[in-house]
Amino acid sequence: MKLGVVGLPNVGKSTLFNAITEAGAECANYPFCTIEPNVGVVAVPDERLEHLGKLYNTKKITPAVLEFVDIAGLVKGASSGEGLGNKFLSHIREVDAIVHVVRCFDDKNITHVEDTVDPIRDIEIINLELALADLETVTKRKEKADKLVKTGEKKYIEEAELLKKLYDCLAEGKSVRTLPLTDKEKELTASFFLLTDKPVIYCANIGEADIGKGNEYSQRVKDYAVREGSQCIEICAKVEAELAQLDKEDRAVFAAELNLAESGLDRIIKAGYALLGLISYLTAGEKEVRAWTIEKGTKAPQAAGKIHTDFEKGFIRAEVVTYDDLMACGGYVQAREKGKVRSEGKDYVMQDGDVVLFRFNV
Repeated sequence: MKLGVVGLPNVGKSTLFNAITEAGAECANYPFCTIEPNVGVVAVPDERLEHLGKLYNTKKITPAVLEFVDIAGLVKGASSGEGLGNKFLSHIREVDAIVHVVRCFDDKNITHVEDTVDPIRDIEIINLELALADLETVTKRKEKADKLVKTGEKKYIEEAELLKKLYDCLAEGKSVRTLPLTDKEKELTASFFLLTDKPVIYCANIGEADIGKGNEYSQRVKDYAVREGSQCIEICAKVEAELAQLDKEDRAVFAAELNLAESGLDRIIKAGYALLGLISYLTAGEKEVRAWTIEKGTKAPQAAGKIHTDFEKGFIRAEVVTYDDLMACGGYVQAREKGKVRSEGKDYVMQDGDVVLFRFNV
């Protein structure tokens, strides 16, 4: 999963990006990796892996990974190339979802690019720039589709009708994700790779005094997200950055003092998984314990294909036990003896927390 972190200048975007990447790497015992100056890869925190590692006395634990892209360069006019506009937009096209950081705190020492704190205005500045960029894309596609309609082929007629819907939506400055579409229309829309079609997690960046209760600004962001069908979480980027500098034990103590049950990274990951409909299944053995990310509804052969294409091609069956049953029984052999290990075929739909051994022909 690849998440793009966006936001206007001085809203706490880079502070949050640095905090979640550093904390995520250290907390999950996964080496921080900088692919580019603005890209960070972190492990998806999953306590199940540690417990399975101890159960199997494994030599290696490999978590699922999450890629954060700190997307810079957005100012008014980004859609027409202002600032780093073109680079900004190209980076957003490559991500699966957007983490939109919104300033929800007052601080006279931190200048706001628009002079005042107004989270909804800030959100709409970015959303409008993305809508304008999408409008250019859709206009070009629409002109082409309108010409092809003359051939009389049904697929071109349907595409032209859909593009008219998208055009009207974007011309009003609205995001495509807010437009009611059929499943078929959603599938076709996805092929256009529109910026405003991407799911969004709004991160309301609050002050330390507002942790646990939020404020008037963050409530407005929550209400906006509900209307749009997006996710919203409250985070204090300043505190997250401070937590990221501590070792695991001190971090836990500091978080407890602030009544933080979960880190910002954990909450962003949960929101991202929910938005994108993702789950994790697990494989376990003495050599390695590993988490694999798949979409909800994925069947066993396709899940096996995540490990290797040969696993999917030669799929015979999947031997499945839930994580909870495996841990309760104290091991795979014991779980099998108690009838907790199931043999599943090609139509089995994978569930979160399944511990799986795939059988296949080479």
